Amino acid sequence: MDRSRPVRYPPASSSWRRAGSLLLLLIALALLAATFGVRFYNGTLSSLLLALVLIALSVAIFLHVRFLVLARRAHRETVTALDATEQRFQQMAGNIGEIFWMLDAETKKVLYVNRAFEAVTGRSAQTLVDDTVSCESLIHPEDRVRVLSRLNETVPIGPFDEEFRIVRPDGAVRWMWVRGFPAGDANGAVTSLVGTAQDVSERKSAEQQIVRNLDLAESARAEADALRRITLALTQNLSMDYVLDTLLESLLDLIPCESARVLLSETETRLFVARERATSETKWRSPKNASTFDARQNRFLMQVIATKSSLVFPDTNAEADWKSFAGHAKFRSWLCVPLVSSEQFLGALSLGDARPQAFSHEHLRLAKSLAIPAAVAIENARLYERAEIYGAELEQRLADLQLTQRALHDAEQSRKLSEEKFANVFRSSPIAFSITAIDNGIFIDVNDAFERRYGYARSELIGMTALELGIWDNPAEREAMVEEIRSYGRITNRPARLRNRSGEILDTIYSAQVIHLEGQLCLLAVTEDVLTPARVEELLAGRARILQ
Repeated sequence: MDRSRPVRYPPASSSWRRAGSLLLLLIALALLAATFGVRFYNGTLSSLLLALVLIALSVAIFLHVRFLVLARRAHRETVTALDATEQRFQQMAGNIGEIFWMLDAETKKVLYVNRAFEAVTGRSAQTLVDDTVSCESLIHPEDRVRVLSRLNETVPIGPFDEEFRIVRPDGAVRWMWVRGFPAGDANGAVTSLVGTAQDVSERKSAEQQIVRNLDLAESARAEADALRRITLALTQNLSMDYVLDTLLESLLDLIPCESARVLLSETETRLFVARERATSETKWRSPKNASTFDARQNRFLMQVIATKSSLVFPDTNAEADWKSFAGHAKFRSWLCVPLVSSEQFLGALSLGDARPQAFSHEHLRLAKSLAIPAAVAIENARLYERAEIYGAELEQRLADLQLTQRALHDAEQSRKLSEEKFANVFRSSPIAFSITAIDNGIFIDVNDAFERRYGYARSELIGMTALELGIWDNPAEREAMVEEIRSYGRITNRPARLRNRSGEILDTIYSAQVIHLEGQLCLLAVTEDVLTPARVEELLAGRARILQ
């Protein structure tokens, strides 16, 4: 510490000094008066005056001696106090964690630093005091110009407050917060710069970690937003072509590479290239036609299918079997992520690049994030395609059903017209017609000519059989004709002997054929009298027309 500063006396010694000075002034005035007025005094008065002056002079001398004693004592006390203060300052400066420093305002030479300097910087304080350049070399090269420029501005401008990095001898970088201000002498001239320096590396590290966390949070938010947009885009249209095109574009936006492929499964081990796109920078071109291949021929794809887990190869040259990977041999980097929905393997996203180390684990993470909505979109597109197929088939079946219904309606109308026509012919024909059940021979209907020929009313015949009424002269003959009709569907112009109600035998020409009537097999029979050959031919022609 500087001990050359002026001594400040305590109040008691100052009183003694003022009293002695006043007394000497009075003695001086008395001697002056005695000198000029000696002719006015007698000898006795002069002796008395001289004695008083001597007494006053003695008192003044005593007062000054007293003053000197007190001043010396005060000086010793001041020095002692200053020594104690400096000792306390040294103790305080030596034990605080902050660096206390003092620089010469003009030369910027270090006048003083405490022991904390060595602990923080790893450098000797003495070398810093001895070498001004070492102080500058302590500052990180990227911060040095700024800090030194600001330090030079401190003398005329004012306080110094900067944060900068320093480099320790072991290469470690520390952040320092340095504050200082100019200090002047009694005349106001700036003689030094004093201040403190604090190691704030932990705070800066925390701040940087906060910044990194904020960046990560922002990156995660942006990624989540991008995946949300991609997911919305994948679900806007259920067309498989749209889904695959959108998926491929989104994949290349997230992970730049030379080639991207969407592989879909045909069977458990067979895959086909559903979509493929290469960037304009690639020097080779992918095949235009989609290729199909068996994954069992490549252990890498089989690993992805079997484990439903992703693979990333930073450098395929390290893989001995890579050259045998069809369509992928040119890649130096490869990334593959399975597309899985409801535990079912749907396919994979395959990314390739001719550069080694093109894909990182961050790229793998992004691809896996994209694979989740992609698998769902592909599964939905497949379901939509199946629904479209089923819908088209249903529409076709409905159309066929409508055509069938119209055809049935038309057929029903035609049948009704035919039945109407048949009924008109059946009723009005002069030839005897009968309709009987083929199984039991029960009469279902007869026409008026049959009633006239055999003498039975229609109401008497319906529900009865020809055998019950005794119409057939030989019942076995009817059974034989029925069996022949069952085999051939009809008989024509067979001679038969039939009886009328009165028992008269009628020689008859008998013809019959099988018809369907209200879901029942029946016989439509025609019975006529035996006539001359010419009449027979005429009647046969007419009957044939009716039967048709």
